[in-house]
Amino acid sequence: MTTLDNWRKSSYSGSGDGNNCVEIAPHPTHISIRDSKAPTAGILTIPAAPFALFISALKAPTVENP
Repeated sequence: MTTLDNWRKSSYSGSGDGNNCVEIAPHPTHISIRDSKAPTAGILTIPAAPFALFISALKAPTVENP
């Protein structure tokens, strides 16, 4: 699968094993996600609003991680 998306990897992926990561391609209406080890294996597409809520929930403080 070839796309014209602007794929980017997390800055936390680092070098060496940095290929064991996911890549995202943001769009105004959705976010595309793929495995960096197998970029042609498939793409998961999530609407932008639910993805933003998901990321906010990951960043929110918890009892275990204030």
